[in-house]
Amino acid sequence: MALQQHIFMDKYMMVVLGFLMIGIPIAFLSPTTGELREEPFFALFWASIGGIIAVVVYSGYKGKKARQQANRERRRKFKK
Repeated sequence: MALQQHIFMDKYMMVVLGFLMIGIPIAFLSPTTGELREEPFFALFWASIGGIIAVVVYSGYKGKKARQQANRERRRKFKK
């Protein structure tokens, strides 16, 4: 059951990751004209980079916890 919830959470994280990755070029390009901005939005760029790092770290943390839980259940069944 815990593994299924982890997969469900990964879908949301992939959507968030997609939006963050789209934000990086928007920081440097104008969406209306497609040309480079004279002054890029560095706050948007760094927020996107920070968000991507946070999503990757959080996903790794959740995966580690799910593996630990699965190993714990496997050991419990083996001892009986």
